[in-house]
Amino acid sequence: GAFLALPIPPQPAPSQVAFQASTERPFGLPFAEPPGPDTWLMVQPYGNTVGAFRQRNTTYRAGQGLHFGIDFAARCGTPVVAIGDGVVRKVDAMVHGAGPHNLMIDHPNGYASFYGHLLERPALSPGQPVRRGQVVGKVGDPDGTCRSRPHLHLEIRDAPGHRRAYNPVLLIEADWDSLALIGGFSRGFQRDLADPRRWQFLDDQPEVIFGGPLLNNFADPWPPEWRAP
Repeated sequence: GAFLALPIPPQPAPSQVAFQASTERPFGLPFAEPPGPDTWLMVQPYGNTVGAFRQRNTTYRAGQGLHFGIDFAARCGTPVVAIGDGVVRKVDAMVHGAGPHNLMIDHPNGYASFYGHLLERPALSPGQPVRRGQVVGKVGDPDGTCRSRPHLHLEIRDAPGHRRAYNPVLLIEADWDSLALIGGFSRGFQRDLADPRRWQFLDDQPEVIFGGPLLNNFADPWPPEWRAP
C-alpha cells in the first residue's frame, strides 16, 4: 500500500551526541581554587563575542571569526590544572598561537584541551600522561608583562586532528551562569539584526572549523561597526 515518506531529521554533530547522551560533562575547570576576585574570573566566553567580531578579519580569522576558547583572568603564576586525564601532545606549539607558552593535551574521549598564554614552558614532554587536576602550567600574560592582561586561554578541540574547536561550556562542569555574572563578561555577544536571536547565549555557540569561512561577517551588525568617514 501507499505510505507517507517522512523527512529524516538532521543528526547532531558527534560532540553534541556525546553531550546529550549524558548530562554529566566530562571535564573540570582548569583551576583548583574556586572563582573570585582574588583567584580567577571568566572574562570572555567562547563564541560570537563582540571582541571577536571586531577582530574577525585579523586575530580570529583562522577561527571563522569567533573566539574559539574561554579566557579566564588570573594573576601571573596562578597554577593551571589539566581538565581531564590525558597525554601531552604538544608543548609550545606556536602554530596554534597563544604565546608566550602553550600546551596541548589529548584525552581518550576524542577531545583535546589547549592551554594558552602560559607564563613559562610547561615542565612536560609529549607522550607524558597527566591526570585530571594535575598542575600543568602557570597563568601568564600574552604581552609578557604580567601587568597588562594576564589570563588563561582555554580551548577544547578534536583529537588527534585539532582542526575543530568545541564550546567548553557544554563540556566542562561549572556554574557558567554565575561565572558570567561575576566575571568581566560585559560586552556580550555580537548580534546580526537579520537574525538577532542567533548565537546569543553561552550554550548555543557554533563549533569552529579552523580555516573555514567567516561565520559572523554580518551585513547589519549590532553593536554597529565604527567606520571612518
